[in-house]
Amino acid sequence: MLTTPPTEATNPAAVPSWTVGDLTIHRIDEVGLPPETGPWLLPEATPEVVAQHDWLQPDFADQNGVLRLASHSFAFTLGGLRVLVDTGIGNGKTRANPAWHDLHTDYLQRLTAAGFAPDLVDLVVLTHLHADHVGWNTRAHDGAWVPTFPNARYVVSRAEREFWAGYAMDEPRRQMFRDSVHPVEDAGLLDLVDVPPQGIDIAAGLRLVPTPGHTPGHVAVGISSHGASALITGDCLHHPVQFAHPALGSCVDINPEQARATRRSLLSSLAGSETTLLGTHFPPPTAGRVIADKDAYRLAPIAALTPPTV
Repeated sequence: MLTTPPTEATNPAAVPSWTVGDLTIHRIDEVGLPPETGPWLLPEATPEVVAQHDWLQPDFADQNGVLRLASHSFAFTLGGLRVLVDTGIGNGKTRANPAWHDLHTDYLQRLTAAGFAPDLVDLVVLTHLHADHVGWNTRAHDGAWVPTFPNARYVVSRAEREFWAGYAMDEPRRQMFRDSVHPVEDAGLLDLVDVPPQGIDIAAGLRLVPTPGHTPGHVAVGISSHGASALITGDCLHHPVQFAHPALGSCVDINPEQARATRRSLLSSLAGSETTLLGTHFPPPTAGRVIADKDAYRLAPIAALTPPTV
């Protein structure tokens, strides 16, 4: 299991970021995911499939065609609100996946170095309720799990929360809800948002975009500022290989057919636009623009800003 984030630098102060209009979006690295993640998560993305697309190497796959994947959050300040999108895996959590179990990373130090100390975060947006997106919702304190961001509102789509409320969960998923979702609910910090098909603004320049399939209430997060735009994927896209093969799905998609339709529609809508796409599990360079490529798409990377020297 890797415990060093796949960042351009290991200094917590070196936080990769991108400019969108007059705001800056920071990538808060948590952990690089081990090589076996790709074959498990995207089993159809074989080395032979990867080899068909030379633009995937060396950034998004190694020389053997093994996918590179990562866990991170995105943080930015918009209209005076300090916003965090997804909260990764978390530290000290009991997880069935060995790559997520009992982590001890410097995620909070990285978040603080970017200017988002936990007490300062105003809004936490959860694209969906999977273990690798909600883990830092809480932290251990005096033998209990307590909200990591006590002054924030946590936002998730109502369809997402209600789906899991009626789902026959296995024990690992029940454990995840006990340690990372229920404490936020019990503290009265979780807000459920009805997300219509066209999406909904939850703040000026901040939009929840329905992207169902991976989970029923999954949302991507749209950001706009001074005529510029960005979109944070969540898990409607796990890896850039899915640009070249939108039908290629994840083993944990709740509705694979709907997930494929969502990917195709989203990529078609973004192709040729100036929107910066930020992948929640994409390794560096992480961000890019969607380009039409024959009968599919590719990601044209956008390099992160060079962090200031300290």
